Amino acid sequence: MNIKLLAIGKTDNKALQTLIDDYMKRLSFYVKFDLEIIPDIKNVKNLSEKQQKEKEGELILSKIGNTDHLILLDENGKTFSSVGFADELQKKMNTGIKTLVFVIGGPYGFSDDVYKKANGKISLSAMTFSHQMVRLFVIEQIYRGFTILKNEPYHHQ
Repeated sequence: MNIKLLAIGKTDNKALQTLIDDYMKRLSFYVKFDLEIIPDIKNVKNLSEKQQKEKEGELILSKIGNTDHLILLDENGKTFSSVGFADELQKKMNTGIKTLVFVIGGPYGFSDDVYKKANGKISLSAMTFSHQMVRLFVIEQIYRGFTILKNEPYHHQ
């Protein structure tokens, strides 16, 4: 299985990017992983929230293949413990999914079309985090999930 993380806008915090790069390198020992950045929409001041979500949605959907399994990072999604998330990753691998795609939307969330295409939603927390930090959290949790599945000493319980 391949895993891809789609995110809107680049990470401009160098320290955060260094951590993201570190966990991506660690994760590469377990699974093929790609982080794909969708550029920020230009002239958002001239767009309503709905218009911005729709434009971002078009860009997100253009990156999704027909057989990709799409999971949205959404505040109203299902929550998991780290062990529960590892179990969920294992279930996805067992079903033969070729590419599992996690998506971090823009500041206003996702368009209706993206929600319709999604195979599921997960929430990292009831709290709100910056979109840049969420990238690190998702990648770290995917890495943690694989270390749990391999019974490696990274996760303590």
